[in-house]
Amino acid sequence: MFGIGMPELLLILGLALVVLGPKKLPELAKALGKGMAEFRRATDELKDEFRQMEREVEESTAEASAKEDRALDENPAEPAAPSDTDPAPEKK
Repeated sequence: MFGIGMPELLLILGLALVVLGPKKLPELAKALGKGMAEFRRATDELKDEFRQMEREVEESTAEASAKEDRALDENPAEPAAPSDTDPAPEKK
């Protein structure tokens, strides 16, 4: 956990006990726990939104690919339309 070993953690807790006192330390720990739980809940919601957006993009990509495949199957002999990257025919 963050590269902190047991001796360092005990030292931090001991200092907190001395500085804050035995009455304030449980209140602080409770508030810290609630804050961490809220942060975890918010990050989980954000992850779920990203996963949902990813699924929607994959579905729309699959639908577009399927439509394109059907269009090619229906009209295989049609010449391809010139694209914007094709050079323009030279005029003489």
